[in-house]
Amino acid sequence: MLIGISPVVGPELLSVLYRMGHGDEILLADAFFPGDTYAQRLIRCDGISINDLLKGILPLISLDTYVDTPITMMAAAGTDHLEPSIEQSYQQTIRDFWPDTSPANHIERYEFYERAKNAFAIVMTGEMAKYANIILRKGVPDPKTIKPNRSS
Repeated sequence: MLIGISPVVGPELLSVLYRMGHGDEILLADAFFPGDTYAQRLIRCDGISINDLLKGILPLISLDTYVDTPITMMAAAGTDHLEPSIEQSYQQTIRDFWPDTSPANHIERYEFYERAKNAFAIVMTGEMAKYANIILRKGVPDPKTIKPNRSS
């Protein structure tokens, strides 16, 4: 185990986060999402909630500041409804790490699936709430926030 990295961020996910470039996207998918259908790279985090993964991931990457919002969620289809507490909890977690981030953009279900095809990776979680899927767009870290190696 590494010091300072949440235990919900396993070695496969840590590797993916490291290899992602600015503008690459990672989709944190609920347990119902067809991840095997759409993923270029699929990571399993069964039993872990999306919000817990956000808390583990957001200290490790920066979000893209060159787009209107680096956060995208799936809009409810038909007569379905989004569970407001899900998005509120995500927004609070995001604000804790990246306070200037705009609220999530919502896109139609099939447009979301098309976007998923191009995601750098899809992380399948144990999240049981409908429409809990969230896409994070990675940005470029501010050089002032990167701590130099202690041996330097």
